[in-house]
Amino acid sequence: MSSQQTSLSGDRGMFGSVETVGAAGVFGQVMGLVAVTLGFFTLGAYLGRELVGGASIVCFIVGFVCIIGLNFARRSEALAITLLFVAGLALGLGMGGVLDYYAETTPDAVWQAAAATALFVAALGSVGYSIRRDLSGGYRLLFVLLLGLIVFGFIGLLVSIPSASLIYALAGLLIFGGYTVLDFNRMRRAGMAETVPLAAGIFLDILNIFLFFLRIFGGRS
Repeated sequence: MSSQQTSLSGDRGMFGSVETVGAAGVFGQVMGLVAVTLGFFTLGAYLGRELVGGASIVCFIVGFVCIIGLNFARRSEALAITLLFVAGLALGLGMGGVLDYYAETTPDAVWQAAAATALFVAALGSVGYSIRRDLSGGYRLLFVLLLGLIVFGFIGLLVSIPSASLIYALAGLLIFGGYTVLDFNRMRRAGMAETVPLAAGIFLDILNIFLFFLRIFGGRS
């Protein structure tokens, strides 16, 4: 889910044409979309700070349905971008209650997680973008590791494992750090038709990395 391989059709991107926009243009559009999506997520988190239970779950479902829907929005970039922004807003609404709890009980953890996420993504993104070799073969390994992490998380709910939360968070950072490297590496060869799925992948990378750091810093407080 973190890295959709879908290509969106169309000769002209929302911010320029394929013929006139090079790698720098692709990078700029992708990161612009990521920034706006994070803005919608922040807005959703603020609006949904009192949402709990079923309401937050529904927002989560809506968000992930929108992410999945990007795979079917092949012929309309405008629709794909709309789905991306709605996904950011819905996921923010779904996580608003949790983030508000952290903000009230351990506010330092929120800022520490945000700062660590920015540095982590900037460092690994720079590494991935600077590597000329195609690293896309690593997606399969990361997907297997992600499935293993999900299984470990379920086991941790049923069986008492020492430091399970910390192990889970560190493993998650390793996996989504890998996704970050691969997604930025993929951006080197991407065309304007791939900007929306790439932005969705990087947005999910950032979101998951933030949540894992929040788990670490929040657990220490």
